Amino acid sequence: QVQLVESGGGLVQAGGSLRLSCAASGRTFSTYVKGWFRQAPGKEREFVAALSWSGGSTNYADSAKGRFTISRDNAKNTLYLQMNKLKPEDTGVYYCAAARTVAAVEKNNEYDYWGQGTQVTVSS
Repeated sequence: QVQLVESGGGLVQAGGSLRLSCAASGRTFSTYVKGWFRQAPGKEREFVAALSWSGGSTNYADSAKGRFTISRDNAKNTLYLQMNKLKPEDTGVYYCAAARTVAAVEKNNEYDYWGQGTQVTVSS
């Protein structure tokens, strides 16, 4: 069993930066595929970024490429999402997710474990 707790959200002006953290319980978290998703009001949850269990492979949504970076610290059992050059359309609740295996990293139903989410609001 893995429990995930996100933090780091907040209110930021357009063009600013935030770093989200996802603290995980469970010694096997390092062996899981990990992802970040977001959900804006009235919209479906969408994929943002994913990291392979080895940390050697990353995937990003087109909207995140060049601005967001997913990373991990195995010693701290923590997943990160560095977000730069934020835009108002990045506003939403951000969730981290994990699974032992994932066939399609961008599909939220592939993930077994989810955090409670952290709110990110980008003002124009």
